[in-house]
Amino acid sequence: MSEVLDLYTASFSKTDMGQREIQSRSMGLAPLVRRLLVLVDGQKTGKELAVYAGGTEVEPLLQELLDKGCVEARVRSRTQETAPAESGKPKSGGTGASGLPDAATRTASENEMARNFMTNTVNTIFGQHARLSLIETIARAQGTDGLRQAYLSWLKAMEDDRVGAKRLPELREKLFKVL
Repeated sequence: MSEVLDLYTASFSKTDMGQREIQSRSMGLAPLVRRLLVLVDGQKTGKELAVYAGGTEVEPLLQELLDKGCVEARVRSRTQETAPAESGKPKSGGTGASGLPDAATRTASENEMARNFMTNTVNTIFGQHARLSLIETIARAQGTDGLRQAYLSWLKAMEDDRVGAKRLPELREKLFKVL
């Protein structure tokens, strides 16, 4: 196969071997790789699965699952990729970081303000120490691009919480001033 597969835009589905691995744990997959395997549903793209990778590069993890035969990738056609965007506004008013200024224009102090804002909102909405993996993801994020990747995890956590979802428009507006 001479064509290079873009793991970020491809969607993934479990193979029979992947289904067996979920039941038996015989391959000894790392926890993060196993988490991605469990989340593979035939619909999510690499980009969507990256939210659950805790700030880690998702491509090597997906490649490991492909190499071990646990998942298979499907290249998404152009119409499949653009269909959700054209079908209407997501419930959150946009889950990505669209509308943000170029990451290169952000300063280190703005990155630190964004990091502190996300950490403080997580502690306020969920209580101290309730979402440690999310706090760790935010703390480990390197530079503006890393913080924007951590933002996707922050956004998912806020959307999944009743209070967080209610306050999300206000919080997102404040965060986007420095992110």
